[in-house]
Amino acid sequence: MEVSRCNNRRSKLLLLLLIVSVATNLVAASAASSSVAVAGEEKVKLTLYYEALCPFCENFIVNYLYKLFDNGLISFVDLKLSPYGNAKIKSDGTIVCQHGAWECVLNTVEACAIHAWPAVSDHFPFVYCVENLTYHGEYANWETCFEKVKVDPKPVLDCYTSGFGHELELQYADEIKALEPPHTYVPWVVLDGQPLYDDYEDIISFICKAYKGSNTPEPCLHVTTRKETANPLDRVCYKDEKSKSKVPETISWMQYGDMVESM
Repeated sequence: MEVSRCNNRRSKLLLLLLIVSVATNLVAASAASSSVAVAGEEKVKLTLYYEALCPFCENFIVNYLYKLFDNGLISFVDLKLSPYGNAKIKSDGTIVCQHGAWECVLNTVEACAIHAWPAVSDHFPFVYCVENLTYHGEYANWETCFEKVKVDPKPVLDCYTSGFGHELELQYADEIKALEPPHTYVPWVVLDGQPLYDDYEDIISFICKAYKGSNTPEPCLHVTTRKETANPLDRVCYKDEKSKSKVPETISWMQYGDMVESM
């Protein structure tokens, strides 16, 4: 039993070190890439519609989207994140999320972070950190990301507790409902107005093909097309699909309040 506890503690420590390392590298990479001057009209417009606890959204952010910051391609992309996904609004205005109440918390927290730090180079490291935790089943520890990426928690917590985060989520709901063609699952990745459907993991290749600027981005000189998998649509959370998540459907708001108070 003692050996098992030691192994669990060691695994959590390794995960923490990994998240801190990657988040720190993302901040540094974002700062370095900002020195590349690209006209706004030349940038490829990329929007990710997602929800915090869809395992395929987590995987896309953690294992694919971060590469745009790591290799500097983000300088050629106008990236927008939309954390709402397949949630639904009840008649009384409350939001019900596909993977339960924790997903609503994290969707709103990430919406508040995006609002608090509008530049994608500022809010993406925080979003990445949260999604990396959820990817490893550590969703309840999301608040540790403030310290890990060295940002002030106050604007995000104020946004959430004041109810403004809920208003932001309603705005994201309107945006995803207005999509043409309508989204049928998440992650729903839209590049220059066109959805990539199940090819979303090949994001770097699509960005390189879409970029029409005068200078070819250095990462595009080495791009390779991802190999197709047997069942690509197994990598999405469908809009009307019942959650298969093991995350609790409900959360004690007193527990969440205590968590905020401890910050």
